Amino acid sequence: SETYHLIVKDSQCKLVSGEHEDPSVTLIMDEDTLKEIVSGDLNGMQAFMAGRLRTEGDMMLATRLSDLFSL
Repeated sequence: SETYHLIVKDSQCKLVSGEHEDPSVTLIMDEDTLKEIVSGDLNGMQAFMAGRLRTEGDMMLATRLSDLFSL
């Protein structure tokens, strides 16, 4: 399985291969869960409650991530 980190800064979003040295929050999920969240078929809270998504770090930041990418 591959690991990526996403840098969200100054209204920009950058996907980088590998692990970040000191992440603010880490979201742990499989590829299928990520695809469903990105496509809008599943929201992050549903995935979390179903045990398909785990977080480490700043839980409050994790709850605000969807606000950054609202359509």
